[in-house]
Amino acid sequence: MAAPYVSLEQAKKHLMVDASFTEDDGYIFELIEVAENVVAEELCVTLAEIETPEGFMPPGVRQAILLLVGNYYSNREPVAFASSSKVPLSYDYLIGLYRNYKG
Repeated sequence: MAAPYVSLEQAKKHLMVDASFTEDDGYIFELIEVAENVVAEELCVTLAEIETPEGFMPPGVRQAILLLVGNYYSNREPVAFASSSKVPLSYDYLIGLYRNYKG
């Protein structure tokens, strides 16, 4: 697999995991890979198709990846026992900005 668009360092910062705590690094890296795959499927394009000429991901797409990583890291089981609600202008909104509706 190509290098991820979100680095382990960025993900740990987003998760508020101290850089010195390395026990979950492999797990977080796998979550980054999963989140990038999910976002690509949601967008109906490969992430390479929307990267800038310099090789960067649009900030909204990178933020959507981070939101998924945070969700997966915090919710490790398929069932939640607390009620929740969607945050406006969050993941669905960010993905909608870049989705290929023709594909």
